[in-house]
Amino acid sequence: MIKKQATPPQDKEMPQETKRKPHIVVSIVTWVIAGLMVCLMGTSIYLYFKGESLLSLFHFKSEKIQSDNSNAVLPTLAAANEYQSVKRDANADTVLPTGYRQKPVSYTVEEGDSIFGIATSFDLEPESVLWANYDVLNDDPHMISVGQTLVIPPVDGILYEWQEGDTLEKVAEKYHADVEDILLFPGNDLDMTNPTIAPGTLIMIPGGYRAYTTWVVPSVATTNSGVNSTILGPGGCSTTAGYTGTYTFVWPTPYRIITGNDYWSGHTALDMMCYLGDAIFASDSGVVIYAGPISGGYGNMVMIDHGNGYQTVYAHLSSINVSCGQSVYQGQVIGACGSTGNSTGPHLHFEIRLNGGFINPWLVIQ
Repeated sequence: MIKKQATPPQDKEMPQETKRKPHIVVSIVTWVIAGLMVCLMGTSIYLYFKGESLLSLFHFKSEKIQSDNSNAVLPTLAAANEYQSVKRDANADTVLPTGYRQKPVSYTVEEGDSIFGIATSFDLEPESVLWANYDVLNDDPHMISVGQTLVIPPVDGILYEWQEGDTLEKVAEKYHADVEDILLFPGNDLDMTNPTIAPGTLIMIPGGYRAYTTWVVPSVATTNSGVNSTILGPGGCSTTAGYTGTYTFVWPTPYRIITGNDYWSGHTALDMMCYLGDAIFASDSGVVIYAGPISGGYGNMVMIDHGNGYQTVYAHLSSINVSCGQSVYQGQVIGACGSTGNSTGPHLHFEIRLNGGFINPWLVIQ
């Protein structure tokens, strides 16, 4: 009898460690790939913020630069330019600020213009425009009229016509300026090594200044004030004491708006907006010490003494409702808005004076 060889049972399971090996390998490979992807993403973000491409890691060309002191490997200029994304050419031109001028220009006065308004439109101080036109205005901002041609300097300062015998040192000292500023101003076209200037040449003196020739009607007051009781002109009279002011000043026009000149060193008043024929009011109580036309560009004018050191002036009126010597109360109608005298349009020229000197109305007006 032949004895059969035993065979191992078919349903016996394989060891657990042997079954897990494929899963471990797959897991390791997956983590390696994920790690590489994270590294690539991080590198890409880093290069992005540096303005470089990821391709530069694989295609960047370089050559070894030999020197006595270093064996460093540096990129060649050609390799750097190969992947340069933007090419910028050098610009040797200097861009000047918008509106910058080097030469004076001419301006024709229009209706409603003022020295203050003209200067503002050219980004200048009004004094600079007034100084540049002394031959036309004689330092009086009220002397402008429609159709006049004014010279507008390029920058603030003195626009000076060079005279025979002038020197840079003398002119700079006269106008409180620096010689270097005159030499360096490009509109003067001066040779730094030999600054020869022909008589009659207009030279800009940046930052220069001078005193004014003041053109105003004189201050007058009542008999007991210690100053003149009358001024020349048909509207003047000898006056006596009357109403006394309240030390407060109301707006003398219907609108609290400035048109034209504000208060500045060459214009010691406010130009207030009003339409032709609008009522003009006494800013405070007092006695009228002038009422009528007067020279000096004021046209029809009313001056009121308030008996406490203050006087107020109302100029360019189209008509006058009071007479010299009359007492008036605060807010009373004294005339109508106009454009008489040296004026380019209807408005009220309003002054406040204290003990014969000018003060800024903005300091006291309500």
